[in-house]
Amino acid sequence: MSPLRPLTLLLLATAVPVPGARAAADALPPGFVAGETVRPVEALDGDTLRLADGRELRLAVIEAPKRPLDVAADRPWPIADAARSALAELALERDWSLVPAGTPRDRYGRLLGHLVDAEGTWLNGELVAAGLARAVSRADLRLGARRLLEIERLARARRLGLWSLQAYRVLPAEEARFGLNRFALVEGRVLAVATVRGRTYLNFGEDWRTDFTVSLEPAARRLFEREGVDLENYQGLRLRVRGWLQPVNGPMIEVTHPEQLEVLE
Repeated sequence: MSPLRPLTLLLLATAVPVPGARAAADALPPGFVAGETVRPVEALDGDTLRLADGRELRLAVIEAPKRPLDVAADRPWPIADAARSALAELALERDWSLVPAGTPRDRYGRLLGHLVDAEGTWLNGELVAAGLARAVSRADLRLGARRLLEIERLARARRLGLWSLQAYRVLPAEEARFGLNRFALVEGRVLAVATVRGRTYLNFGEDWRTDFTVSLEPAARRLFEREGVDLENYQGLRLRVRGWLQPVNGPMIEVTHPEQLEVLE
């Protein structure tokens, strides 16, 4: 038996929703409006389905684990296999209602949305509840994001699925440099908030040239303001930030909408 086999079996076991997490996933967020009925016939990966009519559907506002770009293609990545297997187990050969999440298609032409069955089971939430996907929203794909964050917090506290793996750990702000060029969650305290030539920065360290920073364009700041959030009030607070971690001076995440920032205290 391959040494990776036990890990794969363990991760697959997390596809069974746990008490509490299942209850959260079953509570549909406000704003859900059922659209057309679709029938998945193949799981292409942990968050993408082929439908009976040949179209492809990307589950919105979540992201299942994929093999990282810096990992060799011939190297196994068991959590990605577990996510795909769980999606197949939960979704295939059943009818689902497609709930639009915002933008109707992605740049590859795939449908985007949530799937809910006749009993009210929310597929996107089930995967996050099992620790087989993370909440990943965009400014144009936010429907259900806050509920998914709640579900994710419970799965992370229980170390389910991907949350049991070092590769997906939440990074302290002072270690953000170790997560560059991938989607990451970073936690730390905001030391200063500054606006320079219209762009707002949340600085998590003394030196913005080397320490972790959050950056917001003017349009993003206006979105926060419309939703009653004053970014200046984040100074001194501990935040959890999610997004693509890129090297811009120090490590930086570009924030475009409120669900990317969670206040921890």
